[in-house]
Amino acid sequence: MKQIVFEQRHEAEWEAFERWLERDGKKSKNSRQAVPALVLRDQEIPRAYRRICQLLALAHDRQYSPDLIERLNRVALRGHHMLYGARGGHSARVLSFLAAGFPRLVRAEWRLVAAAAALFAGPLLLLLAVLPSFPDFIHYFVDPAGLARFREVYDPANPRLGMRQSDDNVMMFAFYIWNNVKIGFQTFATGVLLGIGSVFYLSYNGSQIGAVAGHFSGAGFSEPFWSFVSGHGAMELSAIVLSGAAGLKLGSALIAPGPRSRKAALVQAARPAVRLMYGAAAMFLIAAFIEGFWSPLTAFPAAVKYAVGCVMWAFVFLYFLFSGRGRAA
Repeated sequence: MKQIVFEQRHEAEWEAFERWLERDGKKSKNSRQAVPALVLRDQEIPRAYRRICQLLALAHDRQYSPDLIERLNRVALRGHHMLYGARGGHSARVLSFLAAGFPRLVRAEWRLVAAAAALFAGPLLLLLAVLPSFPDFIHYFVDPAGLARFREVYDPANPRLGMRQSDDNVMMFAFYIWNNVKIGFQTFATGVLLGIGSVFYLSYNGSQIGAVAGHFSGAGFSEPFWSFVSGHGAMELSAIVLSGAAGLKLGSALIAPGPRSRKAALVQAARPAVRLMYGAAAMFLIAAFIEGFWSPLTAFPAAVKYAVGCVMWAFVFLYFLFSGRGRAA
């Protein structure tokens, strides 16, 4: 798509978000100041922000003009600051949920989490074991153009792992947020199809990741690939599993509603499922930050990056095993 068509089609979206930023910023500085009528309702803002991140990633991928990319990047950063900045009581509730409520919920739903982990990790580990010996199998999972891109970004000579020469960290951070949100939402929301959608996306994503990991483990790209993914893997892979568990929660309510109607069972299951997704979203955000700013670095030896990856996995396991125990709900 040409840039002029892109701008004509989407400019109204980022202009509406910019107007919300101006309105909200003015209100926070002077609550009595008159502001223009809202174009976006407050409940629409998170979705609009994710859309801005998607447009930024598209503009960057299509190599539109630096002025357009800079504008979208500025809007995305301002949106991130407004949405995730400190907000008093709300921030305290969020921190309390992440510190105690979320890990308790994961432990309470351990059966669904274990099922989701098996559906995701099974294909991943199988293909990770097989592909080094049969590298041509990768063509069943990745098209030639995609494989060429992977080879470019994981080339040992690449000074910034996982990135092309034209990429920068902030833009990739925005892209990873969009990509992670897409994966998590697909895996969760399709659970309403009697859980079949969540089963499919867990197995599909596990297969894709396992095939790529197995191929590059045996194609002379092992060190750059694993040094890149080791840092953010714990957060990202765990978040995918939890998104799948949330989707299975919805599916199980429809399959076995018990004495309630299916509608009532779905409404009841949606509450913990959505809370699981809140926590998974936070993990996706952390993974995107690590993937955008730490994972590409080549200034540190691979051993250091592996050590950081091990620390992250240990943190995730200990967090879900022990955090929130003995605290009031």
